[in-house]
Amino acid sequence: MAAGFMRTLSEGRVEVLSAGSLPATSLNPVAVEAMAEVGIDIAAESPKLLADAAVQASDVVITMGCGDTCPFYPGKRYLDWQLRDPAGLPLEDVRPIRDQIRTMVEQLLAELLH
Repeated sequence: MAAGFMRTLSEGRVEVLSAGSLPATSLNPVAVEAMAEVGIDIAAESPKLLADAAVQASDVVITMGCGDTCPFYPGKRYLDWQLRDPAGLPLEDVRPIRDQIRTMVEQLLAELLH
């Protein structure tokens, strides 16, 4: 969801890479539905394993509770976003998570583009 918001809200001004330390085999269909409600289609995306090269190529690395399993490189800016995992939750519980993610993305985008 964060990558979908960043791609859309940045209008191509920010390159976005999205991956996880333990990616699922497919996207959460409820997250896809929640994003569709706000006009962002993430249905064609697929979970990817986080590669060291992606971290090394990034200016900002957003983690979501991966702790020691995420690669760490000195000099990189890391932000750990504490969010409830939407896996297995109904749409009405995913919406507030989606909205929290949007707010966090908007704040980061404002910093990056100022």
